[in-house]
Amino acid sequence: MLLFNGDLLDSTAFRLPLPNRGLAFGDGFFETLIYLDGRLRYAAGHLARMQQAAAALYLSLPPALASTEALETTLARLAATNNLPAARLRLQLWRAGGGRYTPPTDAAAWLATAEPFTPEEWPLQLVDFGQATHAQLSPLSFCKGPQAWLYVRAAHERQQRGLDEIILCDAAGHVAEAGAAAIFWVKDEVLFTPALASGCVAGVRRAAVLGAAKAAGLPCREGLFSQAELLAADAVFTANVAAVRAVRQVGTQEFNGLPASWLALLNTL
Repeated sequence: MLLFNGDLLDSTAFRLPLPNRGLAFGDGFFETLIYLDGRLRYAAGHLARMQQAAAALYLSLPPALASTEALETTLARLAATNNLPAARLRLQLWRAGGGRYTPPTDAAAWLATAEPFTPEEWPLQLVDFGQATHAQLSPLSFCKGPQAWLYVRAAHERQQRGLDEIILCDAAGHVAEAGAAAIFWVKDEVLFTPALASGCVAGVRRAAVLGAAKAAGLPCREGLFSQAELLAADAVFTANVAAVRAVRQVGTQEFNGLPASWLALLNTL
């Protein structure tokens, strides 16, 4: 079963009505969320990014998704209907109506789907910097969807090179993010992660890691960092809504495990 504009429908019989501005113009965005232990992980963080994306695209969030409580209630219903105590949810929003480039309305249509969720928390053994695709800063680079083609290209390169993960840099060579997650590294007990100015997604788990570190009084820095600075790290890890994963090797450079202080912090998230 899926949710289409709030209605539960059989996914095998569902047909997406046309016209669809999401298909025609990419006029929308999406969120990937995790439902686990009776709660929607990082619901407030997801809602904040959705509100920011909707504002950037001149869209209004539907009432069923417009507050933390409504979002969690709506998606918990979908998980329960599919008998999924642990669910990976995809929420897609796009501008309703048809037309050409000029937006006919600020109303959003939406679709939510669910699949079983299994954490992938084992270490990433072989990671390297991307060669064919660069991160690109834009008014929408903070959210998911408008620049999805970039991550499709990066995933294709990762697959072709036999990597477990790929690291994207901007056109100037600054580290931006992993292909499907934020990237962090620790050097001399200080946490580093690329700033949003690199073109990386404003990840919900990224914000949670930074917030927890600052609350614990652990030093952290956001900025524009070179590949050499990452390669000089003591430890590297990625973080997205599904998992935090240690990186064992980038190119030919191998890394140690995380310091105990950072490992303890991450285990609380």
